[in-house]
Amino acid sequence: MTFTVEEPAHDADEVRRRHRANQVAWDEGALRYTEGVATGIERLRAGESSTHPVERAALGDLASWCGRAVHLQCASGQDTLSLLLEGAREVVGVDISGRHVDNARAKARALALPATFHRCDVLDTPSELDGTADLVYTGQGALNWIHDIRAWAGVVARLLRPGGRVLVFDTHPASWLFDPQESTPVWSGLDYFAHAERNTGWPAEYIGDVVEEHAVKHERLWTIADVVQALIDQGLALTRLEERPDDFWNAFPALGDEAKRALPMTFLLTAEQR
Repeated sequence: MTFTVEEPAHDADEVRRRHRANQVAWDEGALRYTEGVATGIERLRAGESSTHPVERAALGDLASWCGRAVHLQCASGQDTLSLLLEGAREVVGVDISGRHVDNARAKARALALPATFHRCDVLDTPSELDGTADLVYTGQGALNWIHDIRAWAGVVARLLRPGGRVLVFDTHPASWLFDPQESTPVWSGLDYFAHAERNTGWPAEYIGDVVEEHAVKHERLWTIADVVQALIDQGLALTRLEERPDDFWNAFPALGDEAKRALPMTFLLTAEQR
């Protein structure tokens, strides 16, 4: 996968332009997810949740407190529908890719699950959902596709009921500072505080080649402080923050396990609506 450094988006029009480009790219990438729809259905039918153990430990038994969970950037819905297995009574997914949403709806329909999916930019999450979520969930490779973290935090805040929680489990931004192709930690040369990029293609360890010519997509590195402060500025109270060596995909295929255990691969945070 090749990339070119670019300036961060400086206004709302540029944010939207980059999000629209990412929609095209994710419609391509979702073709690989479509191949796994039948397998995903069977795993859900068998009670196999894709919720990460780190997330499960932080969420606890959702049956005791979660009526509606809203999953922002839900992809093809496997993690969204897994929240039902964890005890949520109803789930709502939001994703910018029409193909992803079609896949998610197919899974929910096949299993007659209490799930609704919306195809839209996460920043345009329907206002009809405002104040209805006991849980807003996002993670496992989501925030890097957002180009206005403050606007994203505003969506989280308006969705949550009083006392509702947001959970984020995502790539640790410090992991961007290491070259993913090296067998030992080597500085990538990226600017931790202001990195944005446009790129094409997908890592072989994740999606690989799904089309002959890949659409250009745009990513953004948000520091942990960026994410936390954006939520605080929306009035949410931070309740948990963890930096962890755990990963959720093989982002560093050449790096040994010992090195991975010593580096921040992911972070988890929770915050509550007051």
